[in-house]
Amino acid sequence: MASQLPNILPNTAFMADLTNVHAMIIDMDGVLWHGTTALPGLVNFFQVLRQRNLRFILATNNASLTQDQYIVKLAEMGVSVTHNEILTSGMATALYLAERHNPANTRVFVVGEQGATQPLIEQGFTLTGLYEINKAGDAHPKGADIVVCGKDHTLSWDKLATATLNIRAGAQFIATNADTTLPTEHGVTLGNGAILAALHVATDVAPLCIGKPEPIMYQQAMKILGAKPSETIAIGDRLETDILGAVRANIRSIMVLTGISSTADLKTSHYQPTWVMPDIIAITHALQDMA
Repeated sequence: MASQLPNILPNTAFMADLTNVHAMIIDMDGVLWHGTTALPGLVNFFQVLRQRNLRFILATNNASLTQDQYIVKLAEMGVSVTHNEILTSGMATALYLAERHNPANTRVFVVGEQGATQPLIEQGFTLTGLYEINKAGDAHPKGADIVVCGKDHTLSWDKLATATLNIRAGAQFIATNADTTLPTEHGVTLGNGAILAALHVATDVAPLCIGKPEPIMYQQAMKILGAKPSETIAIGDRLETDILGAVRANIRSIMVLTGISSTADLKTSHYQPTWVMPDIIAITHALQDMA
């Protein structure tokens, strides 16, 4: 059975409950924009965050863009943010791997774009190329120790084949995230989970996911923010990633209805957001009225 449904839409109860809020971890796709189209109220939302001195990190499962590219994208929409206010699943993956492997002697093959490759390079990992595979008898292995898979607009048969060969040869299989779909200005399209499904079928190996709904990104974000779970709120549009991740990280959450999940999805879910809001405009109004 699904759990009790949360408060829907801003009301007196919501205002009363919105206490001890010092930090926010905010998703981007489906919350702030659809593809290249900003959602209504974007600029005012950030103005109120600044006015209320609310620390925040924009934490996205989308690993296709770099920090700099997200800063430019937001600037084009009229919002100014700093590098330490952005955390992507690509960054989270590179940090996670660097804490567990020596980058100086670890080789990584990436299915993904600059948002996935750049953080790994910055951590000191060596990236391998197409069809660089370890073979029996090689004096100097040239294949990957780890395969990282993130959303990739440049996806090709050769990339999938190289990833498959490396995983079948024993490389660890890591996913930046497992989102099956992605809201865009054209509508809902495929996400990284679709790529993972192909590799899983081809290798019979399931990936270890770093992004939401695993709590890793939320934990990393709270460490950067210097915030405790009890004073942090997550904002997202997707039940099975943003909200479940918040539940696993033991933080409160707001689900907006401008992305993937709907109120109908709540009725069959075994976990729930703390609140459901129609959009960031409603969140902005609630923050303005917050004591």
